[in-house]
Amino acid sequence: MAEREAAPQAAELPLAEVTARKRSRLSAVWIIPIIAALLGGWIAVQKLLAEGPTIEISFASADGLEAGKTTVKYNGVDVGRIESLRVAPDRQRILASVQMAPAARDWLVEGTAFWVVSARIAAGGVSGLGTLLSGSYIGMQIGTGSERVRSFTALAVPPVVAANAPGRYFRLTAANLGSLDFGTPIYFRRLQVGQVASYKLDDDGRGLTIRVFVNAPYDRYVKNETRFWQASGLDVSLNADGLDVRTESLTSILIGGLAFDTPADDADAEPAAADTTFDLFGDQVSAMKAPERGSIRYVLHFDESVRGLAVGAPMTFLGMPVGEVVSIRLEADRRKKDVSVRARVLVAAYPQRFLDVLADPQVLTGGSKTITPAVRHALMDGLVARGLRAQLQTGSLLTGQLYVALTYVPQAPRAKIDWQSDPPVFPSVKGSFTDIEARLTNILAKIEGMPLEAIGRDLQQSLATLAKTLQDVDALVKRWDGELTPELASTIAETRRTLAAAERTFDGAGKAVAPDSQMMTELQATVVEVRRAAQSIRILADYLERHPEALLRGKSEETQE
Repeated sequence: MAEREAAPQAAELPLAEVTARKRSRLSAVWIIPIIAALLGGWIAVQKLLAEGPTIEISFASADGLEAGKTTVKYNGVDVGRIESLRVAPDRQRILASVQMAPAARDWLVEGTAFWVVSARIAAGGVSGLGTLLSGSYIGMQIGTGSERVRSFTALAVPPVVAANAPGRYFRLTAANLGSLDFGTPIYFRRLQVGQVASYKLDDDGRGLTIRVFVNAPYDRYVKNETRFWQASGLDVSLNADGLDVRTESLTSILIGGLAFDTPADDADAEPAAADTTFDLFGDQVSAMKAPERGSIRYVLHFDESVRGLAVGAPMTFLGMPVGEVVSIRLEADRRKKDVSVRARVLVAAYPQRFLDVLADPQVLTGGSKTITPAVRHALMDGLVARGLRAQLQTGSLLTGQLYVALTYVPQAPRAKIDWQSDPPVFPSVKGSFTDIEARLTNILAKIEGMPLEAIGRDLQQSLATLAKTLQDVDALVKRWDGELTPELASTIAETRRTLAAAERTFDGAGKAVAPDSQMMTELQATVVEVRRAAQSIRILADYLERHPEALLRGKSEETQE
């Protein structure tokens, strides 16, 4: 009990005070992970910077491509490698993930192009032969844009012109491509100065637009009036002027090509601007043809054959070209009672080429250089009234090509231009060759109608009579022992030569007097001469019978009377 009482009371004990201990915000345990994370991030950034960007290139197929092996090259230097290949979601193309080098980071801009380099034979030559051993690779051309791009579509064919090549692009419009291709050379005075860069079909499908590149400094020779034409292979033209063969070079014969030149009057003009559009002509002749100040179309009607007349054939006046044929077709002539078919030839005439010399535009039109329609009609009507007609003529006997000639025909029937029709109808006459052919046919028909057999019989009888007469003369002469007078001897000798010639003619008469023979005229003349000679011989024989003394003394005055 005493012990219990001695124990202190609970209420008298002091209360304990709880004090919170201050702790550090960053525990030493987390220092190492944080440092490791920072080092890992730095290493990752350095790796990304060291590896360069990753891009995606879309290809039409994966031919020649291999993940982890196929490289990307710029001017022969490796600047990337394909990491993986996969099929696009639409299953139309192949997507390649390409890891590029750090140096190529600034090259991946708008306009940059990629393509597969492999062995290829094109118009520009043979390329990529090294890939036969090393395998295909991806070529690269740096663009000129400023916007960064990470997705590209590969080109189907390599670009022909380098992006930094000095020179200018121009556009050509053509009806068809011909033998042109990417890289087809372009010539200026037979010197290669450029190549075809690309081409595409127009939206309406009626033509093509060809983009060409002319290297510097030759691009300065392309003026606004410059003419481009096809110089592909051998340019062989067979027309009314004959056979013409043109070519630019041996290369153009094999792979084709283009050529351009500027007319001499425009050679000093300023160079054309880049992307200027020009027409592409089919040949040099049509390209360099002088532009006309205006053309008037006329219709020509021909009742004869127009075989050998082609579209583009010239129309000439006094040998000078004043137009060309535009179209040829058949037309029904309903003016006659019996409807007939004739040839309708549409020509484009350039009246300024020959009307300028007939009238002074300064006076007639008040200072204008163009002749008014009324004045032109009056001048043309005057020419037609003097016999000017359109006629088909042969340009070359070798080719048989025809052309239209405006020529004066004094004997032509009166005619005039039908200005009421559209286009006007110009009067025409038959061609000279057709007229000659008709005359020859008429002559041959007359020869075939001649009694050749009767002429042969008459000739034979005349020759027989002549031979008998000469025999009689020889017999008569032999009865006289005197000498013949020089005149009589000459006459008999001439008669004998005539008889010999006639006999030779008669020997070949079976062949020479055929219906198609050209000796008919000479044969008829020979028959007439033979008959005259026989008559003369008979007169001479009769005279000698009555006056045999004439062999010695000749004819007396009494006898001559």
